[in-house]
Amino acid sequence: MEPRISLLTLGVRDLARSRAFYEALGFVASSSSNENVAFFRAGGVVLGLFGWDELAQDAGVPPAGDGFRGVTLAHNVREREDVAPTLAAAQAAGGRIVTPAHDVFWGGHNGYFADPDGHLWEVAWNPFFPLAADGSVQLPD
Repeated sequence: MEPRISLLTLGVRDLARSRAFYEALGFVASSSSNENVAFFRAGGVVLGLFGWDELAQDAGVPPAGDGFRGVTLAHNVREREDVAPTLAAAQAAGGRIVTPAHDVFWGGHNGYFADPDGHLWEVAWNPFFPLAADGSVQLPD
């Protein structure tokens, strides 16, 4: 297997609400989107939104489940000062701030928000992982 993530699909309870939330954050829906699914370019990855029950059915698992799911998505920012305004933008779009912006033990600055379906997003400034011009994280070798 070639190591890569091509698409992240989030199960959502109300596709129109979730699509509007991500569009309010600046994501632009692809023309491949329709009333049953939404796709957004997210750097080198695609973010997909699909009905919660339909996604569970597609994966062959029960749709029950809430609370912490053992997964977070991350949006890294270029400057420490960008964390709080990014969290505020998510809240203004209909998200919920879970953890306000704060300095963290590893030397960065972060906070978390939940989208309308409870999917957790970390907003982080990491001084050890600078961003390239295209927004991609630059990991050391």
